[in-house]
Amino acid sequence: MPYVNVRVAGALTRQQKQDIAAEITDTLARIAGKPPEVTYVTFDEVAEENWAVAGRLLDEDG
Repeated sequence: MPYVNVRVAGALTRQQKQDIAAEITDTLARIAGKPPEVTYVTFDEVAEENWAVAGRLLDEDG
């Protein structure tokens, strides 16, 4: 049973989540032979104030 967790900074629309889940499910079925009915995809949307790159929070200006 594949379980894929997608963690992103900021929010995704419902349609974006649907499209991403479909692509991931299709890829696992095509490449790994995993049946779509046992493939789980979850999304974690992290506020940009809680995500940093190179020592700077993503919600900082500049």
